[in-house]
Amino acid sequence: MGNTFGERLTARLRERGPLCVGIDPHAALLQQWGLSDDAAGLERFAGTVVQALAGEVAVLKPQSAFFERHGSAGIAVLERIVAEARSAGAIVILDVKRGDIGSTAAGYADAYLDQSGPLAADAITASPFLGYGSLRPMIDTATRNDAGVFVLAMTSNPEGATVQQAVGADGATVAQQIVTEAAADNAGAAPLGSVGVVVGATVGELGLHLASLNGPVLVPGLGAQGGTPADLRRLFAGLPGIIPSASRSVLSAGPDPAALLAAARRQIEELREVGLCA
Repeated sequence: MGNTFGERLTARLRERGPLCVGIDPHAALLQQWGLSDDAAGLERFAGTVVQALAGEVAVLKPQSAFFERHGSAGIAVLERIVAEARSAGAIVILDVKRGDIGSTAAGYADAYLDQSGPLAADAITASPFLGYGSLRPMIDTATRNDAGVFVLAMTSNPEGATVQQAVGADGATVAQQIVTEAAADNAGAAPLGSVGVVVGATVGELGLHLASLNGPVLVPGLGAQGGTPADLRRLFAGLPGIIPSASRSVLSAGPDPAALLAAARRQIEELREVGLCA
């Protein structure tokens, strides 16, 4: 692809603004749009989002689970919309949250990060809770393919704190250790490394030191989940590579493509107004 993921992402955020829109075609949204809860409705939904947003929004994030629930036909839709979104210039983060060891981790890496594959994305989300080192096949494959990996660090779900905020013998939380290990993978990269972390917009006080990460931060939870631009300013002011992610607050404007684009543009302007820029 010619440039690292960190380079491409930084350029796209600067060009298009600091926003990721999740493509989350769950049953309630399909119904809201007047679509059937099957592969045909899924394709209409996802295709409309890509048509409306992929040429203007910096990042799109399809949630794989909502495609997988429709079986092979749903995966076929996912393949098409990932390719179409990337062709239109959007960075695509495939939200799969995979985490495993050895050859299985390598298999997931080949599926989503090898750029010769049918499901190739710009980046994926990954779970490090079998140990950060278990992600090495994914990170190495991403590096070879100029792709990226976003590692879960501090998520908004209440259950996550049990693991993520547990404190090790060195006094650091598990979440902080994940950030530290990602920072080591990003050392020396410019303008940003290609290993990011995921930090929820609604986690409250972070207690994380992100200044040394030298990589992007994907921040889900903006909008319908309760996260606000003011929260993002409080949590991430001055940090580069912040990628706020909204889903329902934009998608609920559909199915009219013009309304979807207008909703995304409003969100981008609100983020710029609080000083959140790439």
